[in-house]
Amino acid sequence: MTEQSAAGEFEVKMTPSSAPDAPVGAFALDKSYHGDLEAKGIGQMLAVRTAVDGSAGYVAMEKVTGTLAGKSGSFVLQHNATMTRGTPNLSIVVVPDSGTDALSGLAGTMDIEIAGGKHFYRLHYKLGS
Repeated sequence: MTEQSAAGEFEVKMTPSSAPDAPVGAFALDKSYHGDLEAKGIGQMLAVRTAVDGSAGYVAMEKVTGTLAGKSGSFVLQHNATMTRGTPNLSIVVVPDSGTDALSGLAGTMDIEIAGGKHFYRLHYKLGS
């Protein structure tokens, strides 16, 4: 299996599902991916901001359904991120064996960049059994 790369833009809508004063914020995620990945992402996120400006953490699980390089199916992304005084540390991985249909056997990681108020992704992946 050769590693491949898919890139494009995405939009995200986060809807709070916890009380505003909850110690851990919960959010429903609704994403639309465009580019090499044409898909819809639905998930749940838990997040905490600290009293120190620019320090926070979040975890999330997201089911992505659509087409990747013309192959249809779904897969799950696991997010784990911290920010230390403005310095991010983000890990997004494809959950092993979560790929379905033509995306069965998908493995990989995703990078996210926010620039000019827009969200961009790059998925590094291998497809196969």
